[in-house]
Amino acid sequence: MEVLTTALNALGLAWWVEIVTDSPRCTYYFGPFVTEAEATAAKPGYIEDLENENAQGIRVVVKRCKPVKLTIFDETDDFLSRHVRGQLSGQFQ
Repeated sequence: MEVLTTALNALGLAWWVEIVTDSPRCTYYFGPFVTEAEATAAKPGYIEDLENENAQGIRVVVKRCKPVKLTIFDETDDFLSRHVRGQLSGQFQ
């Protein structure tokens, strides 16, 4: 099964669980899976893990893809949180 998963992934035909969260602003990829059913069955565990980490605004899609990075963090949002929003919040009190 591992050889099949590796081959499908190399061709971009493997199934992945893509989870996008609003807070933190991230995209996560979990997989690869041979079938859509396998990926769908794994979704609840990934969602639960992110909820336990206090992630907010969770959106989930099962799709065929070939992610280059498994976690994509929006550094722009992090920069704004730490610098701009913190400075502006004092001005509006």
